[in-house]
Amino acid sequence: MIPARRTYGLLLLGMAIAPLIFLIWDGQTRIAASLLSLLIWDGLVLGVAIVDSRRVEKVRVERSTLSRLSIGRDNVVSLAIESGMQAADLQISDGYPLEFGVSMMPLAAQLSSQSRQDVMYTVHPTRRGEYHWKGIQVRQLSPWRLAWHTWKVPQTQTVAVYPDLIGLRSLSIRLTLQSSGSIKRARRLGIGTEFAELREYGVGDDLRFIDWKATARRGQPLVRVLEPEQEQTLIILLDRGRLMTAQIKGLSRFDWGLNATLSLALAGLSRGDRVGVGVFDRQIHTWIPPERGQTHLPRLIERLTPIQPAILEPDYLGAVTTLVNQQSRRALVVLITDIVDTTASAELLAAMGRLTPRYLPFCVTLRDPQVDAQAHKITEDLPSSYARAVALDLLAQRQIAFAELKQKGVLVLDAPANQITEQLIDRYLQLKAKNQL
Repeated sequence: MIPARRTYGLLLLGMAIAPLIFLIWDGQTRIAASLLSLLIWDGLVLGVAIVDSRRVEKVRVERSTLSRLSIGRDNVVSLAIESGMQAADLQISDGYPLEFGVSMMPLAAQLSSQSRQDVMYTVHPTRRGEYHWKGIQVRQLSPWRLAWHTWKVPQTQTVAVYPDLIGLRSLSIRLTLQSSGSIKRARRLGIGTEFAELREYGVGDDLRFIDWKATARRGQPLVRVLEPEQEQTLIILLDRGRLMTAQIKGLSRFDWGLNATLSLALAGLSRGDRVGVGVFDRQIHTWIPPERGQTHLPRLIERLTPIQPAILEPDYLGAVTTLVNQQSRRALVVLITDIVDTTASAELLAAMGRLTPRYLPFCVTLRDPQVDAQAHKITEDLPSSYARAVALDLLAQRQIAFAELKQKGVLVLDAPANQITEQLIDRYLQLKAKNQL
């Protein structure tokens, strides 16, 4: 039993009664009389509060079943509350893992008699793995509002934190709408190898794609619409080495890269590609051979989710050599990592250059947005000016390395880590539309 605000108010009232007894009581016992009156009053108030707390009709509280949480996202947790014959005024503290950020705790709720209410809050995990939810602590105000009756609902639960599944669901909806035509797509004529349809000639259409036989049959000019070949191979190499352990916007660079890897795999599978993934540091840590079909994505998620970055120097040449031995046919090879400069990243530059011209190499680097902010920050003192100069030099050295990659025929995408997924998917869809593979 925990006294409520009304009880404390009544106890303070007792402190006002004691001086009054002292003033009106005659004789030498007035001090004892005032103290005795205070004790009697306080005892009476506390006794009534205890009795009132035992009159509480407990509500029923149940947490919704949690399956898998997404890292770096606000995941909704719902608590269902049902009251009995009494109205209920509640304070609820759920036993979420302390490693998570939480939107609000404790939760407040007010229910009328025989009613139901759902209260929700969000948790924000920043590391993958398994976490334990403890029981639910409930405080319910007594009918006379004199005390809080406290008890615990023993609902323990173990929940796994996965990569960004919420983002994958959103991307899946987007790709489905694009494929079904609910989102208007700009179709490029003549780009691709697979025949899609015939349509009427329009101003600006390339004359080379007029189908003269169909034109003769219909009596009006018709052009062939070609779409990119669907059954291609996409290989994603994800670095889990030292540079990928850095924390950016609350997540490790590796987690941002893993989210981008799964999103790119989803996009590739939705476009009919065979998708394979390799995770490496000094050696290939995990190799998942290329397969097609939507059933391949859950296997990728389950295999890749437990992997954590390691403080090891990555062997780019070794990873590329393993890929060349595993994958004989031409493929789009996307390597997700970070880059420093031409000297520190010399092995990366050599490894990507080795993939051309047999494969189409694509180097994706995850930039720290804090470096961008520092480089564009207006400085007012000497230390911040030095910091800005260092940030500008880092960005300039990256650009030199990217220019060398482009000279080798390597595609390049450099974006802030927290924006890499969206830009990578857009770039991949552009490559598919242009049939660059």
